[in-house]
Amino acid sequence: MSNRASRATQGVLAALLIGGSIAWSLDLFRKVGLVLFAEQFAAAAYAIGLALTFLRFRFRKVHVEETGYAGGEDSVPWYDWLLAAVSLAVCGYVAVRFPTLTALASALTVETLTVSVAITLLTLEGVRRTIGWSLVIILLVIAGYVLIGHLVPGRLQTREVALADMLNYLNLDNNGLLGVILQITVVIIIPFVLMGQLLMRSGGSGFFNDIAIALMGRYRGGPAKMAVVGSSLFGMISGIAAANTVAVGVVTIPLMKRSGMPAKLAAAVEACASNGGQLMPPVMGAVAFVMADFLQVPYKEVAIAAILPSVMYYAALFIQADLEAARYGFGKVDADKIPRAWTVLRRGWLFLAPFVALVYTMFWQNLEPEYCAMAASGVIIVLGFVFGYAGHRMRLRDLWDSVVNTASGLCEILVISAAAGFIMGLFQVSGLAFAFAAYLVQLGGQSLILLLVLAAGVSIILGMGLPTIGVYVMLAILVAPALVKVGVPPLAAHLFILYFGMMSLITPPVAPAAYVAAAIAGSPSMATGWTAMRFGWSSYIVPFLFVYSPAILMKGSLWDIAVVTLTSLAGIWLVCAAMVGYFTRVLPPGLRVLFVAAGIMMLLPHQASELMLWLNIAGFGAAAALVAWEMRWRKAYSRSAILP
Repeated sequence: MSNRASRATQGVLAALLIGGSIAWSLDLFRKVGLVLFAEQFAAAAYAIGLALTFLRFRFRKVHVEETGYAGGEDSVPWYDWLLAAVSLAVCGYVAVRFPTLTALASALTVETLTVSVAITLLTLEGVRRTIGWSLVIILLVIAGYVLIGHLVPGRLQTREVALADMLNYLNLDNNGLLGVILQITVVIIIPFVLMGQLLMRSGGSGFFNDIAIALMGRYRGGPAKMAVVGSSLFGMISGIAAANTVAVGVVTIPLMKRSGMPAKLAAAVEACASNGGQLMPPVMGAVAFVMADFLQVPYKEVAIAAILPSVMYYAALFIQADLEAARYGFGKVDADKIPRAWTVLRRGWLFLAPFVALVYTMFWQNLEPEYCAMAASGVIIVLGFVFGYAGHRMRLRDLWDSVVNTASGLCEILVISAAAGFIMGLFQVSGLAFAFAAYLVQLGGQSLILLLVLAAGVSIILGMGLPTIGVYVMLAILVAPALVKVGVPPLAAHLFILYFGMMSLITPPVAPAAYVAAAIAGSPSMATGWTAMRFGWSSYIVPFLFVYSPAILMKGSLWDIAVVTLTSLAGIWLVCAAMVGYFTRVLPPGLRVLFVAAGIMMLLPHQASELMLWLNIAGFGAAAALVAWEMRWRKAYSRSAILP
């Protein structure tokens, strides 16, 4: 068919997907007399999402970015139209027949097996097209282990599961594909992705970029600092690493390169900054909603706990960017490219209103997350139509484009959620999750720090090449129970694995966020990944801190929270200075060692033991002495520099 027919079909499907999600959240189906199970609605939404995936992502062209159209403007081949039609038919059939099919799932029938095989094959192909082979291979390996796990001796032995029973369970049981992860995606995540698209179309993304340039552009390393600030602001709404990289990086990476920064470092700075959006409240990306369900706590509790870890993440990046700029002489943004801060605020301060609406409805009104997102979206639409930004107001076309682009981004999220449902089902049906957690505890022995290091390593390895939500689901099932079993608070355990799963996106050899930034910067992918790992070094340390210091997760007295925050930031600053080799001057090797030692002592969590408290105090004294020494040296150097 023609490109026009393809675009029209995709537009209709996108409108049905977004409209259906909003209608479900507002309970409109029940109001018109249509009573559905949540699994039925999830199956219907997945039918549309899977059909859109085959229409937008070509068989031979895998697209891994969170935004954009994989198929370009080429026409949709006949076989993709066929796959889209089969997806609508099979998943639509499940949506209609779900009450009967789920009742028959335990009794093998031709009907249930046919449906299960079809959905499994369609899902695997959808995952391959959107994410690539990595997640498909992981799914097949886990499924293969489930089928032979009962023959494995020792702690990793699983219960015996037949292939047909496994397929039925994965596709028709509410612990599989149609379970809580897919339901969260179609009910909660869709409104938040739509909110992000509306913000971009209304001029909000331009406002965030402009305010970052206005605030940071005139200082040393201004473009790098602008990347950190801009990505943190944009990440508060988007929460998707690659989308942040593309939206902010197209502006910041060229500016960083023009300031004298090497291409691989410019890409690394943006990759690290964009990656942190997944941890930045109030949205925190799709994974935070899944975490809240795993923990059985309100979403706002997860968001509050993530405030200080995300602040530390971005503060560390900012400090690192400043010191790198000071040592290597990276310049400022050209004066003619820096808008006046007052002008930017006067034009766009109203774009802070959606944040106010989101925070007010979520934390004070205690509304469900989807209602909060819709309230913020309503504010954005009103502001966009009435005021706009920099003289550009929203049009009806922008609303339609927001819907279509939301559905485009959701293709990947939906198939990833389906794959995550498969992973969850495989671990549930086989008992593998319990066996692996017990094995990890045994491997870690009685040492919590050893278990944490093992968990961090497993998190990064399992996360290589996978989207964060897929990583988190695996880790929440496999690793988090082991941490909880040895006494780590559940919220700290889940944030720990989220943090390290997130860091897999900038950790070589597979570092998707770094590779997207490298493509924009024109730098070597692998070199960019290693540079991102060096630049974001502190991100590999912070998770250990909040396991031992509950105050970082806002658990404890105000005094403890303040002390832990200040000592941690001071420790990060000192270690950054040592790693870059610059404080007020280029540091000699001996002083770099002393800075590292003082920084580590400051980072040690004083809540863990009395010894740690005394080491904190010693670190503070050493830090004060080092800073005083450097200030004295700088003063003496300044005097000698002005002598004739």
